[in-house]
Amino acid sequence: MGDAPVGCGPVDHSSNRPAPASTDGLVIAVDGTSGSGKSSTSRGVATRLGLRYLDTGAQFRAMTWWLLREGVDVHDAAAVAARCVEPEIVSGTDPQEPTITVDGTDVAVEIRSDAVNAAVSPVSAVPEVRARLLDLQRSVIADAVQDGGIVVEGRDIGSVVAPDAPVKVYLSADPSARAERRAAEQGATDLAATQESLLARDRIDSGRATAPLVQADGAVHIDTTPYTLDEVIGLVAGLVAELDADAEAPPRAR
Repeated sequence: MGDAPVGCGPVDHSSNRPAPASTDGLVIAVDGTSGSGKSSTSRGVATRLGLRYLDTGAQFRAMTWWLLREGVDVHDAAAVAARCVEPEIVSGTDPQEPTITVDGTDVAVEIRSDAVNAAVSPVSAVPEVRARLLDLQRSVIADAVQDGGIVVEGRDIGSVVAPDAPVKVYLSADPSARAERRAAEQGATDLAATQESLLARDRIDSGRATAPLVQADGAVHIDTTPYTLDEVIGLVAGLVAELDADAEAPPRAR
């Protein structure tokens, strides 16, 4: 995204559409592939609508970082399952300054390391890890709903974490566009290698037995390839505005 376009097919909403009158108790579930713009979009929507923000991927990365630090073999599912109950992971939900700590230590930088990148997929596939973090995610969502609402991003939000979310979005993008974005974020120069890494992550996430990456029932698919970031934020905000308008519309006569 950025200056690059962010494709959407049948969805046609103006990025200048006004924000909804009320977002009390609102949960917006944002799922999608790596490099499709989930984080930037989710933070932008949360900021525009005055909502909290939760990056569930950062929680899996935080768990992975802790396991690596503790010397746990991340490819040994039983060992990962046995230890995943130990770390205290806390996610800050300010969309402009989201934080992630493990046992009180800020790990926002550490969880983006190459070592964590290489290890997060096998850790994320362990059912006990997903169950532990699912409880944490739902707790954060419950607290945020009492404070207005929240945008939650991940790979199984609309299907598992918050299946009753009134707004569900699934973001995707052309593989080459995703690779360009991710390479720009990480300062990488080998686009082919970056693209293959993203596609490999897709295969792992989509093929795992527990909570695979899928487009949830009722989710609106937005191919972000031809849109700018601000336009994608506008598309998602437009879905919320439509929800608000539908709630205020008088019932139709039968």
